[in-house]
Formats: sequence, structure tokens, C-alpha cells
Amino acid sequence: METQLLLVDSSIVPSVFLKVLKAKRLLSKGVVKSSSDACKAVGISRSAFYKYKDGIFSYEDQSASKTVTLYLRLSDEPGILSSVLSALYQFHANILTVNQNIPIDGVADVTVTIRIDAQQTDGKLLLECLKKMNGVIECKRV
Repeated sequence: METQLLLVDSSIVPSVFLKVLKAKRLLSKGVVKSSSDACKAVGISRSAFYKYKDGIFSYEDQSASKTVTLYLRLSDEPGILSSVLSALYQFHANILTVNQNIPIDGVADVTVTIRIDAQQTDGKLLLECLKKMNGVIECKRV
């Protein structure tokens, strides 16, 4: 049988499905150590958890957020990359990846992939802020 994925409002699904999602979240965040502990925490049987765990996933609405990759050329000085990451934090960016090449001639190429709330964060303002930072030689969106 071919797999068919459905998007269903959580208010109409059996509560066990929501509890399985909550148990999976507790496990992935390390709040509980075992599936048995997760099941106890949310109030479902282990058999229900194992029956549904591989078939139930949470839908993350990405419409309000966007993923952006930035290319930066940074001076090879202590604290420059840390300052850039702090600035991204100030703009409420969720940092997904950071890749830095070995510096050549005192300059390091860095790519940073972030997720930002498109309604909360002005991407152009973020770029302008980064470009003005001490030690940032170049900054552009890829």
C-alpha cells in the first residue's frame, strides 16, 4: 500500500496521537531518559507509543519563518565570529549551521545558515548591521 500523508487539525484527532507527539518531544529534548518514562509522563501505554511513534509527526508551519544562508569574510581575530553570532542572537535568529574555513592571509570565510521570523526580523537591517561590525570584511546573502 502506498503511503499517504494527511494534514489534520489536532482538535479532531484522538488524544493518544497528541500524547505520542508529546512523548517524542520529551525524548528528543532529553527531558526523559526512556520511552517508558515518556509514556508515564504523558499518560499513555508503551504499546500505544510504539504503535504510533513512527507514523505521527508534528507539522511545523514555516510560512512565518524563512531560512537564510549568509556568507561572511571575517578578520582572523579572537572574538569576531562570536560577535557575529551574538548579533544574530540579538536579531532572534535561530542558528542552524556554522561553517568556517581555515583562515588564509588573516581572513576566514564563514557561512552561517539561520532561520528568522520574517515578520519579526528585517533581513536587510540584519545584513546592514553585520556589515558594520568590527572585523566583518564582507557579508552577503547567498
